Amino acid sequence: MEIPIEKQAWPLPKSDYWSTPFAEMLLHHLELFPGASVLDIASGSGIPAFHIAEQVGPDGQVLGLDLHPGQILRCRTAQGSHLPWLRFAQADMRALPADLEPFDRITGNIAFMFFRPNRFEALQQLIGFLKPGGQIVLTFPALGTFDSIWQRVDREMASRGLKKERDALAEYIAERPSAKEVRQWLTDLKMERIEVAEWPLEIESGPGKAFLNHPLLRGGFLDDAYECFEDQALANEVMDAVADDLASFTPLLALRCAFSAWRPKE
Repeated sequence: MEIPIEKQAWPLPKSDYWSTPFAEMLLHHLELFPGASVLDIASGSGIPAFHIAEQVGPDGQVLGLDLHPGQILRCRTAQGSHLPWLRFAQADMRALPADLEPFDRITGNIAFMFFRPNRFEALQQLIGFLKPGGQIVLTFPALGTFDSIWQRVDREMASRGLKKERDALAEYIAERPSAKEVRQWLTDLKMERIEVAEWPLEIESGPGKAFLNHPLLRGGFLDDAYECFEDQALANEVMDAVADDLASFTPLLALRCAFSAWRPKE
């Protein structure tokens, strides 16, 4: 039974305007129970690994994996001596150690986008670590996220006759996973009780430098546009023009996607 929020020591942080809304979707689909073993991939800052560990209790176990040692260190520092059945370790979720024991649940908040380029194969490998009858729930920003930005960048490129850069941008956008694509992959992998849901999420930003240096947009999305250019001076010129025209492509909407599926019982 889930611990009521007023009694939780590790609730989802209200101050995180990006990870927490995705984690809320994840937890909406995730069926936890006391004593469950959970693998949380791309655990990042620990949202929602800490919350999940509190829910499964001391008879359970939660392993949070992330590729970046800095994230692991931050999680361990925040954890201290609390929740000793929660462990954080460094690993690439696309090449997990073969000696990992199977888990009752596998989760990943905003994780699926990092499976690139071979998402189907990475998902297939991940499901191999799920116990028969176990559940996997992952969230990610789906195809369609921040479309208004990409459309405005494309128009700016077109007005300057930048065909090569437009082609590169289109390739970046098409590479992002869609809800339909994920549902088909889960079907092909013979998973059961498949659910795929999408919810919008609006991100606020000011124009100009506030937009270009937005901690979420620049770190996770706008870099894709800059990488379409060989000439970074030209990239700066194009993106400055886009940023100064923010009012023409707001609101900035991300498309949160969560999928849940169950491995058949053997």
